[in-house]
Amino acid sequence: MNVTRENTDALNATVRIDVVKADYEEKVDKKLREYRRTASIKGFRPGHVPFQLIRKMYGTTVLIDEINSLVSEKLSEYIKIENLDILGDPIPLEDGHSFDPEKSDEFSFTFELGLAPEFGLNLSKKQKLTRYQIEPDSKMVADYIDNYARRNGEFIVAEESAEKDVLKGDVISEDGSVINEEASISVEMIKDEKIRNEFLGRSAGETVGFDLRKAFPNDNEIAGLLKKEKNEVKELSGLYSMTIREVSRFTPAENNQELWDKVYGEGNVSSPEEFEARVTEEIKGFFNRESEYKLHTDARDLALDKTEFDLPEEFLKRWLLRVNEKATAEDIEKDWDHFRKDLRWQLVKNRIAKDNEVKITDDEILEEAKSFTRQQFSQYGLYYATDEQITSFARDMLKKEEDARRIAEKVLDTKVLNIIIDSVKVDDKKVSPDEFNKLFAEK
Repeated sequence: MNVTRENTDALNATVRIDVVKADYEEKVDKKLREYRRTASIKGFRPGHVPFQLIRKMYGTTVLIDEINSLVSEKLSEYIKIENLDILGDPIPLEDGHSFDPEKSDEFSFTFELGLAPEFGLNLSKKQKLTRYQIEPDSKMVADYIDNYARRNGEFIVAEESAEKDVLKGDVISEDGSVINEEASISVEMIKDEKIRNEFLGRSAGETVGFDLRKAFPNDNEIAGLLKKEKNEVKELSGLYSMTIREVSRFTPAENNQELWDKVYGEGNVSSPEEFEARVTEEIKGFFNRESEYKLHTDARDLALDKTEFDLPEEFLKRWLLRVNEKATAEDIEKDWDHFRKDLRWQLVKNRIAKDNEVKITDDEILEEAKSFTRQQFSQYGLYYATDEQITSFARDMLKKEEDARRIAEKVLDTKVLNIIIDSVKVDDKKVSPDEFNKLFAEK
């Protein structure tokens, strides 16, 4: 086989592979003889079918398979030997050389290649980044503590109803045709103010009358009140009454040892001051993660802004269209800016990793998986999970190939971004939570 390459420009090339009979003849004959040994054809004993008959029946199919395999192997080998850094996959090019085994035993195949650009990294202490230091204020700490109290609160039975209470009892229409003996009414959800006031200061055993549609104009609310389907209540209206059986009031948990143990584990906090300090550190930890995320995002954007290079864009768009069978040219164009930015970052990241000989260890991957697991646990309020539990969940996650690859890529991203950050000047700046949030809104 003969392989020739022509560079269209710095980012595009074509590779032509010429195949002659000697390249494939032996492989084709070998495959056909294997067919002959196993072929079952009426009128012939297994293994005794005439070879020419086998060639006539299977020759073209085997020839096509073998040539495709040879060409694919040769192309991959050539790219590796020539150390070509390509983007996407080679695209077969229709160049006028038809593949017709009936007319010729010599064939030519041409492929388009998109080449990765050569570029230099322009990062120095002249460039600046900002690390935002976010301090939680007293109101935010108080709100967090109040949120914990509410998340761990409970419903109690109250003597008289207030606006935030839920009343349980029997609801019945004036004519007695509609009854729900397990009804619940949230006082604050009653739309009509006059009717809402009628339900205030009520106790178990009292009965309150109300206009159904004035109190609850929405069919969904009425269906919930009467335990019916929405389509069953469209025609319902008029006067109804509720006989109260119980006044239920939600009460947040008290700021005491029971709450502290639920939030941070038994015995880890022993006073309101310690609880406030622990909550403050938790908020700071969240803000630190947000601040580092912002710093890393800015570092990535800075590296892309300061590193200029072109891409074989038309080639890449054709390649994307080939590999995404359901996509249209309009779809590719619509998502192009996002794809282009991701690809440019991948190239920059790989270059920085190569230049700095960045290595990733199994221990680093496990630590990242544990960090991710801790964040997930905290979202569910499991702040006191043991290291053994965290490690076990992390190891299970890494058994999934896709998750392991994603975590490894995150470790590489972090290492490369830290190299970028170390290469430039970083200024610290204190901001309020609101000021920090506005930085994202400005994007």
